[in-house]
Parts: sequence; structure tokens; C-alpha cells
Amino acid sequence: MAIAISCVDAFTDRPFAGNPAAICLLDKPADEAWMQKVAAEMNLAETAFLVREADGFGLRWFTPVLEVDLCGHATLASAHTLWSTGIVPNGEPIRFRTKSGVLGASQRDGAIELDFPAEPATEATASIDLAAALGAPLRWVGRNRMDYIVEIDDAETLRAMAPNMDALKQLQTRGVIVTCPGQGTEYDFLSRFFAPGAGIPEDPVTGSAHCCLAPFWAERLNRRELVGYQASPRGGVVRVRHSGNRVQLAGHAVTVYTGTLLV
Repeated sequence: MAIAISCVDAFTDRPFAGNPAAICLLDKPADEAWMQKVAAEMNLAETAFLVREADGFGLRWFTPVLEVDLCGHATLASAHTLWSTGIVPNGEPIRFRTKSGVLGASQRDGAIELDFPAEPATEATASIDLAAALGAPLRWVGRNRMDYIVEIDDAETLRAMAPNMDALKQLQTRGVIVTCPGQGTEYDFLSRFFAPGAGIPEDPVTGSAHCCLAPFWAERLNRRELVGYQASPRGGVVRVRHSGNRVQLAGHAVTVYTGTLLV
């Protein structure tokens, strides 16, 4: 049976930038082992699997090696695919049922806006020497249910960072968010995200990390609405709005190719 699949670059308005996600449209729920094999075959940070339900869509996300609880860029790419293919009428909001609860997607000011849970961090001590693993002095270290977050001094240090991936694999978290103020740039803050233990040495643009970055920088800058730039080699822009226990993430997406799975 042929199954529709596409590749969408998320959090960018041009192809070959942002974060690519594979979007797989299923007629019915699939076997978990099969979904993991498809994700390994796609070999992207995440492959999203969508199944229509009575009030929206079931949505699951897999890296090449494991299933994750929350993924922003593949959710944005999923919403883009549903609207651009006409499966959902243009302008109609979308509800996704996921392992992190019900997530919303809507069209706002020419972009796709996602309604996600806020994932604030509290100050913590890492189980390894993060400064040595990252190769940079740290201003602050915190942790939420998924990741460590570390603040460093400046964009120059952030862009030059070449972490020890073997060391980061020892962390009992999904990954590490590294962030700094956007001073000297057009953005409020910059970030990078490393998750070698999840099969993703560096993620190009990480929507779920911004569920932590939004409350982090909203408190420090005393502003609810901010613009972040993830300074990976591909790069991507994420607009955030912190609203209590929720975060709105906004960005664009571009379909790069479409096809069919034949197995």
C-alpha cells in the first residue's frame, strides 16, 4: 500500500534552510517498530506520523533512534502539509493529540503559530562537566523535564562552539540548549541545541527548545514577545510569545519534496 510522505523545511521561508522534517500521512495507526524503521530510513531529526481523528489528528514524532515526547519543527511542518495539500481547509485551526497533550496550530499574520506547553527550567547542577563538554564558560545552568539549558556570554562564543559529543551522550536528558543574548544582532536571543544521545548531534532549529527559551528570556528581558535565532549551520527564526503555562511558537515552512512509501 502506498503511503504519502513529504519533506518540509520548518522555521524558514526558503528551501534548504531551517529544520527538515519528514511528514507521513497514515490512514490508520501504525506499528511503533515500523514507524521507527521509517524514521531511521528518512534519517532526519524527526519524522512525524499523522492519523486523522474525530476532532483533529493524532501525531507522533520519531528521531532515527527513538520516539520523542515533544517536537516543534515537525509539528509546524505537519500543519503546513495539512493546509498546503487541502486536507485541512486553509485558515482552519488544527488540533494535534500528542504525548505532550493537545497542541494547536493556526495561521496568524502570514505565519504558522503553534500553541505548546511552556517548559521552564530551574537551576541545576549537571551530571558531567558541561563547561568542559561544551568548551565554553557558563553563566547559568538549568534543567527542565527534557533538557539542560545553559547560558553563555555572547554570540561569538556560541557560533564557535564545537562540543564533545561523546561527553554529552552521558547526560540523562534529551539534550542541551545553549543560549546567549542577541546583543549586536537583530534577534532578542540566540541558541544552539545538541542531542547526540537522541541521535541528533546538532538540531538545526528546535521548536520544543523554545518552550524553555521563551520563559527563560521573557523573565530576563521583561517582555512576553521575542524573536530567537537558532545559529546552526542551516539556521532558523522562531518567534515566541510566553503566556503563563503556554508558549506560542511562530514560523514559516517550505515543502521540498513529496513522494510515496511503497512498503
